[in-house]
Amino acid sequence: MAAQLRYTPASASEVEAIVREAAAERRTLAVCGGGSKRSMWLQDAAATLDMTAITGITDYDPDELVVTARAGTPLAEIEAALAQRQQMLAFEPFDHGPLFGEPTGRATLGGIIAGNVSGPRRISAGAARDHILGFSAVSGRGEAFKGGAAVVKNVTGFDLPKLMAGSWGTLAVLTSLTLRVLPRPRAEKTLLLGDLDGAAANRALTLAVGSRAAVSAAAHLCSEAITGLRIEGFGPSVESRCLELARALGDAGPVELLEAEESRAFWQRLRALDMLPKAAHVLWRISLPPAAAWKLTDALKQAGARCVADWAGGLVWAALPETQTSEASVPRLAAEHSGHAVLVRSAVASSRASASDAALDRLQSRVKSAFDPLGILNPGLNPGAGL
Repeated sequence: MAAQLRYTPASASEVEAIVREAAAERRTLAVCGGGSKRSMWLQDAAATLDMTAITGITDYDPDELVVTARAGTPLAEIEAALAQRQQMLAFEPFDHGPLFGEPTGRATLGGIIAGNVSGPRRISAGAARDHILGFSAVSGRGEAFKGGAAVVKNVTGFDLPKLMAGSWGTLAVLTSLTLRVLPRPRAEKTLLLGDLDGAAANRALTLAVGSRAAVSAAAHLCSEAITGLRIEGFGPSVESRCLELARALGDAGPVELLEAEESRAFWQRLRALDMLPKAAHVLWRISLPPAAAWKLTDALKQAGARCVADWAGGLVWAALPETQTSEASVPRLAAEHSGHAVLVRSAVASSRASASDAALDRLQSRVKSAFDPLGILNPGLNPGAGL
């Protein structure tokens, strides 16, 4: 059922009033920002709560490496402001819009945090949840509350900021967020290894991540048999670590070195999954132990999939022809390799399939009831199937 009403609040107090009224009338709300990930979920809500008018950076202290912005602020606006001071969001978030044939630039800060969207640098800098210092939100009861604080060393109370990350708006409506930022690396290079099969790529990724080279990103483009290892930092250090890692990888075959611009282009292409087909293919996102990634991707390739293994193998994106798979087969295959699969894009709008865990579902239900006892926020959406 499509939402018949659309609310576009311009302040946190308006959000509070809208949610309070919805709770009183048992009216369900589909919470959305720019809508870059809306196609991932089928929501049966009576109204849409559009957060895009609650926008703007409210505080930015480059010296303290802290930025605060309203939830509807476009990700691109925040990244541009940080870039002017040679700083960045270290978890390397990306825009899901192009995965669904939508234009870039629609992702908002609230949506990024609600989905815990983290890019290739996750293996070295942590996930989005690791960079949240504080937030303001409105619960499903229509009550405003806060969590965390605008300081890096904050140990007061429950760690609610991490709970909000990956909750997909099912617990509360985020209105403002304070994040830790980091300086941008002065230099970067990427080592490319070609013609590696899954097992050889796994060995190279494992060696690189465990080495003193301190790689910031490690991925294997399975269908192209290309393995990328990114090294960032000060110029002389990057040069030295590249040489050391190249020597350590000597048995893996020839190594190609991508300089700064080419390196950035390579990882931007990976973040956008440009190497995976979009038309007539479904897209799966699979989290699993890195050591099992090559076995899973080999099995998926036999089913006609094109795959990318990011996070040194801890994250696999798989695009399968619509005629080659069912919604049950990939989660089952992922579970056989101790993984968890989420259907990100499908030809038919449906509730996205994911592996389910009864104990986890019970825990999520208890947490949900504490923040949104009437279940009015993003009904039917399972945060356990999030990113």
